Amino acid sequence: MNATSAAVAGAVTFLWVGMVLAISFIEAPLKFRAPGVTIPVGLGIGRMVFRALNRVEIGLASVIVVAVAVGDPQAGTVVLIGVVAVLLAVQLAVVRRRLNRRSDRVLAGEQLPRSRGHVYYVGFEIAKVLALTALGVSLAAA
Repeated sequence: MNATSAAVAGAVTFLWVGMVLAISFIEAPLKFRAPGVTIPVGLGIGRMVFRALNRVEIGLASVIVVAVAVGDPQAGTVVLIGVVAVLLAVQLAVVRRRLNRRSDRVLAGEQLPRSRGHVYYVGFEIAKVLALTALGVSLAAA
């Protein structure tokens, strides 16, 4: 893989990792511990933040795919990009969609029992961070 493509894709990959770690593992849990933040307020904020993050993730994934595609990638790099893309797609199309439906109900005033949906979302975030880190390391070695 050529050095410029690897450098661009690697930098964008680690930027993505940092964003996911900061938002999913720092901001999201802390917002619900802030004084005066109710579940509906926290859900409303979270939906906006994660909608923005997910849009940025799609953009970053696109930059990585283009940078790698023009750089004559190794098979392992392509596989890791595929893994990250599948994780993101399932997370957005399935898990986040279910969480949005549930948060719609909570925001409409329904009292619902705790959901395991966030556990699945966090599981996908962990898998995505691991896959992105592996991708970034493979790009740094390229």
